Amino acid sequence: MTLQMKIKRAMKKQNSQNNIDIKRDSYDYNLPKELIANSPAKPADSARLLIYNRATKEIEHTTFNRLLDYIPEGVDIFLNDTKVIKARIFGKKSSGGKVELLIIKPLANSNFTVMIKGKVKVDTLLELDKGLIAKVQKLNIDGSREVKFYKDEKLLNFEELIDILEDIGHIPLPPYINREDRESDERDYQTLFAKSAGSVAAPTASLHFTHKLLNELKSKFNTHFLTLHVGAGTFKSVEVDNILEHSMHSEYYSIPKESQTVIDSEAKILAVGTTATRTIEYYARVKKASGECNLFLHPNNKPIRVDYLLTNFHLPKSTLIMLVSAFIGRDETLRVYNEAIKKRYRFYSYGDAMLIT
Repeated sequence: MTLQMKIKRAMKKQNSQNNIDIKRDSYDYNLPKELIANSPAKPADSARLLIYNRATKEIEHTTFNRLLDYIPEGVDIFLNDTKVIKARIFGKKSSGGKVELLIIKPLANSNFTVMIKGKVKVDTLLELDKGLIAKVQKLNIDGSREVKFYKDEKLLNFEELIDILEDIGHIPLPPYINREDRESDERDYQTLFAKSAGSVAAPTASLHFTHKLLNELKSKFNTHFLTLHVGAGTFKSVEVDNILEHSMHSEYYSIPKESQTVIDSEAKILAVGTTATRTIEYYARVKKASGECNLFLHPNNKPIRVDYLLTNFHLPKSTLIMLVSAFIGRDETLRVYNEAIKKRYRFYSYGDAMLIT
């Protein structure tokens, strides 16, 4: 076979792989329902941890409390310090019909994007607990709504609303956790370093840390924080056959100066979670310290700054499993996931973790 023929064959193989990588259904896998975790491991760091070595493609099984034994020396570690708000609230329309609201994000002029279970029209008033009133301002094409919140006829801003939600709201558990929220979720579905309120979902890779393990991490490695407020879009499946046509949701982010300096350096970076990863990668591309992040990472748009990833196991055909595939390839991702299923790992937000080195 001539060199030219070898090159053509290699190009044909690569084009075929690329075509597979952009198909949504190429990221599907079968997960037994009993492997969906409805509650976290106790203690948190007793969760299982799968180690994937990209250099050797070897898989190792351990527990999260041994994480520090596997993190490469000299890396800088980034964590997302967002705080989950009690974004799920219940009430009724003035006509008496029940409604449920999920607050997604604040907008300008004290407006909020929300999802509403229950049919509403513009100007509909929703009566919530403790005298809180929501007035529908706009019906969006994507099914979300824009509302304003009032208490005693006073228009509320984000900080004022958060205070009320602490009293009447519920932790917005992911849709695949098949139970109502309970008091323990207020602690379990929140990172130990949660600081900046605004998420409707937790950066779940960080939920495995205990105070002891977090302190050990900080003593051994340089740790840095950034903020990305996780939106409900994180649970949304890709609905188009060609993933390149997917419209990625946007989420507010902010990166402090010290963290920017590290990203701008040549330091090796380990991102704890997909949200930290997307924030770092977005900054690496646009060099803006804050704004709306809508970066979609997949095998055709690979990371350019994050070297290592700590994450949980994600939904089939989701942007998150595609993000993992951006690091190790689609074939290897599915091989790792099938190995995790075979070994009876627990999946999704309250499930086990995976470290890619």
